[in-house]
Amino acid sequence: MKVVPNIISVFRICLVPVFIAVYFSDDRDTKIYAILIYALASFSDFLDGFLARKLHASSNLGKLLDPLGDKLMTIAVMACITIDGILPIWAVLIAGLKEILMAIGGFVVHKVACVEIPPSNIVGKISTVVFFLVCVTFMLFDLPAIAVTAMISGAIGLALLTFASYIRTYAAVMKNRTRAASD
Repeated sequence: MKVVPNIISVFRICLVPVFIAVYFSDDRDTKIYAILIYALASFSDFLDGFLARKLHASSNLGKLLDPLGDKLMTIAVMACITIDGILPIWAVLIAGLKEILMAIGGFVVHKVACVEIPPSNIVGKISTVVFFLVCVTFMLFDLPAIAVTAMISGAIGLALLTFASYIRTYAAVMKNRTRAASD
């Protein structure tokens, strides 16, 4: 039972290419099906975290798989709506760079400080929900460019706030590691 959250995370990762294929299919209901897949992936993100806590099944593998699935889906959705001409490319580049830097930071903290990967925090969870809502809005409605820019700028601003909070967490972990090593 303790592997169920990780299985759900792997399932979410497997939904990424399915989302992309459905988003670009020729069916007239493509966007609705793509949104349903995105919603299923988002629900699985909630479910695996809930089960990990309920079953006391938190693991370093889960702490990698869970955000990996979330971030891969978010970047895939952003890339699809950018290719579709809805979202400006700078938004995907900033979001992708932030995710790469967070992954590197988590890896460094884990390897150098020899501690568990810090779990996600409330700011990260809120940022994920905001990105979901913004991207679904872009898929459902034909908005003026100024509205798209304003909405994605707000979502990216929140994501950068998340990044700053993780930097603070990583720095505290590294500082405690340095302090413990000098004692």
